[in-house]
Amino acid sequence: MELTKVNEKIFLSSPHMSDEGYEMEYIKEAFDTNWIAPLGENVNGFERELANKVGSKAAAALTSGTAAIHLALKAAGVEEGDIVFCPTLTFSATANPIIYQNAIPVFIDSDYETWNMSPSALEEAFIKYPHVKAVIVVHLYGLSADMDKIMEICRRHKVAVIEDAAESLGTYYKGQHTGVFGDYGIFSFNGNKIITTSGGGMLVSNNEERINKVRFWATQSRDQARHYQHSELGFNYRMSNVVAGIGRGQLKVLDYRVEKKKYIFDFYKRELEELDGVEFMPSNEWDQPNYWLSSMLLKGNVRPLDVIEALERENIESRPVWKPMHLQPFFERFDYLGQGVSDSLFENGICLPSDTKMTDSDLQRVTKVIKGLWME
Repeated sequence: MELTKVNEKIFLSSPHMSDEGYEMEYIKEAFDTNWIAPLGENVNGFERELANKVGSKAAAALTSGTAAIHLALKAAGVEEGDIVFCPTLTFSATANPIIYQNAIPVFIDSDYETWNMSPSALEEAFIKYPHVKAVIVVHLYGLSADMDKIMEICRRHKVAVIEDAAESLGTYYKGQHTGVFGDYGIFSFNGNKIITTSGGGMLVSNNEERINKVRFWATQSRDQARHYQHSELGFNYRMSNVVAGIGRGQLKVLDYRVEKKKYIFDFYKRELEELDGVEFMPSNEWDQPNYWLSSMLLKGNVRPLDVIEALERENIESRPVWKPMHLQPFFERFDYLGQGVSDSLFENGICLPSDTKMTDSDLQRVTKVIKGLWME
């Protein structure tokens, strides 16, 4: 029988190394061969294995998902003054690289059916801004955006598509991994993601020539010369061989992590969905999420902040849904198209602890606190 550790902290989503020690095998190999940095077989292997896993022809291992978005924009030809459509309901790392390229973000609203970019709002945006260089699509909390509709719109307008799949590694849209529908896809291996390398990211594409160019840019754009020569602006964005070793080990347990995330979501839904005003994140027949963060809306008297504070008092971590970019002080000067869906999701949404190390006792501890708010 599991013992409940009342005061032990329950995290939102923390790193979870494999029980089998796969990561240490690859790290040891890097140490034994002295391939610590900058590159090596772990980097090559991680790129190859991740690309094979998601069904992409090529991949570049980078220092972060943010770096991957930045170089995806550069690979797509985004330059100063170009317009880039971006979901407003996302983490700022999706939008920041647009500014790195001195481009102009235009923020697109969500829909309630997916919590992701609204195809109808995207259509409106193209009417207002017919000359767009790229569209960034996000798969929020592991929920897939409606890619058929979005891709049809983007292909009709002949615009590059970048999928921010930072939160959706292991998610399927109509039987295919997210991150491979657009021209470029990015994944994150930050400490809170479904698998982690402590920090890192990956850019994938079927355009192998562009991926090779990304690797060149990411290693300071060093020309092939005996001396150090640089004909283009470069970046220090390549993943280290040690970090990549962690990633190779983590990739072996990805499917198990998805199973546990789904178990956590199903537990919460079973225990909480009958509470007044509770509505869980949407489910669509074409979407097979990785359930990175179990999230719900509260539309009754109990508000998200009530739950967050109640859980905090019990040493349990939770979070509001992302604050939309068009409401952020830095980004509020940029245009936004929509009907306020993202605002509503932010106001009513909460992300529950979804750590894959959680036991049933931990889950019961969380749900007991939440249920208690409906009994006050």
